[in-house]
Amino acid sequence: MSVSKYFSKEEALAVHQLTARLPQADLSLQNLWQLMDQIWDEMGCDNTALDTEKVANYYNHPVWLLNGLFIESHDTSLQHRASISDWIAQKQIARVLEFGGGFGTLARMISDKSANTIIDIYEPFPASAAVRCCQDYENISFVNQFRHKYDCLVSTDVLEHVPDPLSLLAKMVELVHINGYLIIANHFYPSIKCHLPETFHLRFSFDRFAVVMGLEVLGLCNGSHATIYVKTSECSLNWRKIRRMESRSKLFFAWKEFDRKHIWPWKIRVKKLIRDSKVAFQKAIKH
Repeated sequence: MSVSKYFSKEEALAVHQLTARLPQADLSLQNLWQLMDQIWDEMGCDNTALDTEKVANYYNHPVWLLNGLFIESHDTSLQHRASISDWIAQKQIARVLEFGGGFGTLARMISDKSANTIIDIYEPFPASAAVRCCQDYENISFVNQFRHKYDCLVSTDVLEHVPDPLSLLAKMVELVHINGYLIIANHFYPSIKCHLPETFHLRFSFDRFAVVMGLEVLGLCNGSHATIYVKTSECSLNWRKIRRMESRSKLFFAWKEFDRKHIWPWKIRVKKLIRDSKVAFQKAIKH
């Protein structure tokens, strides 16, 4: 689908002006991330001291229209969403919630493959163009509140944007029926400035928190970077335990980062020194 045809004149002009800021007007992933960082800085955002009003304005900025255009044309992004939609269609899921659905790309893919699946998109900052993209799909709705539980919830690249991802994960789990599925893709890396540093420790520990919240890890969704979970229990969460786990996870991550930046380079140097010494010694013996 060509989503640009759904832009208003104002939206089209804003996207054109943003595209002109890209090097050689090339909408590559690296150029897009660089532009998103520039907008983040221009709007006075700081990922170590969040100002909620500034962050809300950032997520309402037209750069996210450009991000939607990118997803609709980027082979890897489309492949990930195609794999997720294939899985949902094969499972004949009745009701799906896309949490943080952006432009509705995934929702439209699911609808095209499974017309009987009801799909709700929860997007805190929905672009008007995104809503217009989905207006011809009778089984897709944008929602701002939850009136029932779902058979499957999908969240792609959302949790790294929020200051308390564990609370949001708990809410996601709550929205799914017992024996229902959650398909979650995270990117807990500093690729762009709106990825919050306090989430990065979950790079190593996310699945442990999922299990504590009543999920079973089924494994990766083939062809995508998302993991599939099934909700096996409706448990009352022990938040004291979860926050203790979170503190330990952050400490472990701090150690891993220190090791990566300071200890591991020296390990490499020592190994190289030992290897070079052995080579030199062997040459000396031969002579």
